[in-house]
Amino acid sequence: MEIKNKVVLVFSMLFLIVSSSAFSQQGHNEVGSGPNPFRDCGIGAALFPNHHAAAVISNVIWDVGTTAVTSATMSPETCSNAHVKTAKFILDNYDNLIEDVAKGGGEHLVAVLDMEGCSSSKQADAVTMIRGNIGSKVSSVEYSQKTKTDKAADYYYAVTSASSNCLI
Repeated sequence: MEIKNKVVLVFSMLFLIVSSSAFSQQGHNEVGSGPNPFRDCGIGAALFPNHHAAAVISNVIWDVGTTAVTSATMSPETCSNAHVKTAKFILDNYDNLIEDVAKGGGEHLVAVLDMEGCSSSKQADAVTMIRGNIGSKVSSVEYSQKTKTDKAADYYYAVTSASSNCLI
């Protein structure tokens, strides 16, 4: 293969990786919209369930994401979505988590950020974001009227929003 062809191939792969990585980090889907194929499905998700960027890169390198997209569209229930575990953990530990966020830290808060793949070096920033988001929710008049599930859902969205910045 000529050097020119190799350079074009390398730049094409880099473009696919960067564009797919950006696609996978655009925030979290609305409920019912299914898994993110590059992050939650395919070989990448199986090999790197807690490292979204590595899952995306692996899926793109393996087969340009074809397997991941196929599994997301044909059988989304087979995709490994770590967010389900996070949501269950938040619901089960909501009282401890709300206490941890009020204190600015704690073992439950660290655990939920670990579950979302947020490295310890980025957790302080994530906690600040979560505190800001949850603080505005808790101080609202409607908060006391919410069910525990709705409160946990607010916490979940605060955590997943903050942890998405851990991947950048």
